[in-house]
Amino acid sequence: MTTSINGIEFDPGFAPYILAFQGSVEYLYMDINRFKNLSQKKLKFMQYYKKMIEILNNNLGFYVGCLMWALYIKTQPKQKLLSNHCLGLEYDEEANISETKFILQFMEKFPKDIKYYLGQDYKFDENLINLVKIYEEFLIINKGFVNSENNTDIELPTSIKTEEAENHKTLIEKVLEKKDLSKLLEYLPIIL
Repeated sequence: MTTSINGIEFDPGFAPYILAFQGSVEYLYMDINRFKNLSQKKLKFMQYYKKMIEILNNNLGFYVGCLMWALYIKTQPKQKLLSNHCLGLEYDEEANISETKFILQFMEKFPKDIKYYLGQDYKFDENLINLVKIYEEFLIINKGFVNSENNTDIELPTSIKTEEAENHKTLIEKVLEKKDLSKLLEYLPIIL
């Protein structure tokens, strides 16, 4: 995750630690729903709900990290973005934001499932919901990064804080050492 004479990495090292949220959660719900008996469904949900939150937090941490990285690279002189796997692809907005749409739907439905299966109240922090919406905006304004050749091509949502963005690289590197993207959620207040 370095800047160099050749350019700046598009991904500072997040790729090995990110899971497809939609596929993972759909698989877990499919396993829950294979049972007809409600008590068996409740038991299976009890086994999986913490895993769902863990996967969600990992993805939300990834969103924070991506926004932090974008803020950081915007502080650098114009450089080529290295390893942008999106560059040159055809832009499909629906595919581009399908994961964020799914996460927003999940965040709406999940508290109801907690109430139904576990009899407990659960509510997502509004800042987390806002994060997903801002990240979705970030994807849309950058058109899935299909035209992002240089760091200066990256557009930022107007609602994120830009103060001390030059320090974000160091914060990201510390989290990547731990190999747990959910730790990036600790930095949400510095960007929102």
